[in-house]
This record gives sequence, C-alpha cells and structure tokens, in this order.
Amino acid sequence: MFQSKIDAPPHRAARGAAVRAVLATRTPWSASARRDSLFLAAGLPFGLPTVIVLSAPIDVLPLCLLLAVALLDLLTTAQRGRVRALHGVEVPSRVPPEAAWLVRLRAGLTWRQAVHHLLVAPVQALCAGLVLALWGASAVLLGFFGWVRLLPPDNPLRAGPGWAVEGAFATLGGLLLLVATPWLAALCAAVDLWTVRALLGPNRAEVLERRVEHLARSRVDVVDAADAERRRIERDLHDGAQQRLVSLAMNLGLARRTLKHLPPEAMEVIAAAHEEAQAAVRELHDLVRGLHPAVLEDRGLDAALSGIAARSPVPVHLTVDLPGRIAPTVEAVAYFTVSEALANAAKHSRASRVDLALRQSADRLRITITDDGVGGADAGRGTGLTGLRKRAASVDGSFTITSPRGGPTTITMELPCEL
Repeated sequence: MFQSKIDAPPHRAARGAAVRAVLATRTPWSASARRDSLFLAAGLPFGLPTVIVLSAPIDVLPLCLLLAVALLDLLTTAQRGRVRALHGVEVPSRVPPEAAWLVRLRAGLTWRQAVHHLLVAPVQALCAGLVLALWGASAVLLGFFGWVRLLPPDNPLRAGPGWAVEGAFATLGGLLLLVATPWLAALCAAVDLWTVRALLGPNRAEVLERRVEHLARSRVDVVDAADAERRRIERDLHDGAQQRLVSLAMNLGLARRTLKHLPPEAMEVIAAAHEEAQAAVRELHDLVRGLHPAVLEDRGLDAALSGIAARSPVPVHLTVDLPGRIAPTVEAVAYFTVSEALANAAKHSRASRVDLALRQSADRLRITITDDGVGGADAGRGTGLTGLRKRAASVDGSFTITSPRGGPTTITMELPCEL
C-alpha cells in the first residue's frame, strides 16, 4: 500500500514544536506568565522617586532632587536584586564590591543610572500598572455572570432586558484579555530587563577594562606559579638527586682508593664509574643553578648577575644601579634573560667585550646589554631572541634589539619593578 500522507520535513516539525512550546509558556496559568507579572509588580515602587520629585513644592524641589541623586546607588542595588531574585539574571556592578565607598558613590552618580531611575523606571511602573489592571479587568469580566447575580434585582446591571447579552460580550472580552495579557506582560518584562542590564550594568568599555584587569592578574598568577614550580624542582633536585649522586661519587672514590687488590679490569670499571658520577654531579649542579640560583633569592639581582659575569667566557663590564630589591618574579625574569643574552653573545657574536648595565628609574627596571661583536642578530629569525622577547612580555615588559652588520649589538629591556 502507498503512503497516503507525506510526513512533514524534520525542520518543519521542529519549528512546529518550538511554536507549541512558546504558546505553552504564554498561557495565563503558565509559570512564565506568573513570573513576568510578579517581576513587573516588584518594579512598581521604583517609579515613586520621580512621582515625589514632580509633586514636590517648588521650595523643597532642590532638596528632593539631591535626595533622589543620593539614593541612586541604593536604587541600583535594589533593581539588581529584583532582577536576580525574580528573573535569575545577574547584572554586574560597574565597580568591584571591594572598592572604596567613595569610588562606589562616584560610580552611582552616572547619567545612565539617573536616566533609568528618573525617566525609565516611571514608564516601566506605568506599564506594570497597566498589566496588573488588565489581569484584574479580565478577572472581573470573566466573572460577570457570577457577581451580577449577587446584585439586588433592581440594580440597573441586572434589571435591564439585555444584561445577558452584555454579560456574554463581557465574558468574551475577558477571555480576550486573559489571552493577550501574558504576551503584553512578557513584552514589558523583556523591555524592563533589557533597560536594567543596559543602563545599570557596565558598558562595553567597562567590561573590556575589567577583562583586561582580570587577564593581567591571571598572567601574574601564572608567572608566579611557574616561578614557584621552578623553585620546587630546584629544591627537589638539590636535596634529592644531587645528594644521591654526590654520595655515589664519594663511595666510588673511596672504593677506587681502598680496593687495590682488585684486578685491573675491575679497577678500570670503578674509575670510569667514578669519573662519570663526578661529571653527572657537575652537570646536575649547573642544571640546578640554572633553574633558580640560591644567590638570587638570598642576595638579590646584583650578586646573581655578578656570578654570571664572572663565569662568562667573554669579559663582562657590569654596572648595577638598584636602590633596593624588586619583585622576586621580575628578578627571576631579569636574571634568566641576561643569562641567555650573555650565552648568545658568547656563542654567536665573536665579541671581545660586553657591557651590561641595570638601572632603576621610577617603577621600571632598564637593562642594556651591548657587545662589540659582528652584529647581524635578527629577532625575527633567532629562537633565542624570540625567547628573550617572550620572557620580557610575560611580566609586561618591552624588548628591543639593534644589531647592524659589523656591530655593535645592543639589547634593551624594560621591566616593571612590581607586578
């Protein structure tokens, strides 16, 4: 048998289901209709400030205006609470809760808040009153036959010959109002919610500014966490693996000196193991010192960079002008950046001298590294220079390099002293 009825396409069926779902939420007995009506009713008192100002005598009008302006922040907090409690929407404040009271007061005195509380809120209160009046009118019209029968027989509404026809029209009008009022309540509630979010919440510039502040704090936390993790690895290696290797090297050295009766082949194995253990200890010591040197934490950046300059294969002239200690994270970034820059200079520049200068100006640390090498360093091609730029950028610092062919090469970095 052939199918006599073609099934509706899936998108048409989905559209029909969506329409039915919307209609179900707009019935007079639905939870959405009750929530919208309650939301509008809770907004009625917010129209009182404008009513009081408009009805005040001329002699007390300035005082009423000052009082209304002083209550803007309180009214804004109440409006946010109404939206959050009845619609489940969180309208963020324009300033963080931990801000000083003067900042919060200044944030409350904005033209957007004044427009909402003194102009928009009264209009919304009128719309809320209209919606509530329509609910009441629909209830009165639908109950026409019931409450008319309670009137005395000689009442004009009941004694007239056409009261039954009038009652039928009244009931029909009540049904129409009962169907239309939920849609009007939903529209007024949506407009009310939109105005609260647009006028009492932060604008786009404030949202972006708050986002930038959050990202800056997050970046600082990430940098601090990475530095703390590097310190932990350094401590674990120093107290664990390095001590074990030192003990192993000592035992092998002791065996090499005391076990003279062993065959030459065995002595060669012990000697080779002893030398390998000593080399491993030296490499691990250099690795631990490269992760986070203890002198940097104990004595600061001046002493740590003096050690780097002393160990550099290229002579380094160091000038440090720091009045005090700076942030530990910035110290670590400066140390590792200078260490890598000196290593690059020794490896690629063929320089005979490097001038390293550190100076603190206000809240910025300026680092200048100049060598008399062959030049030609390109930050766009060298991964080492890219790493230096990334290190400086991790703490909101700047990195510039000037390296013409034939030299000299000058690297300049500026880092904040505090994060």
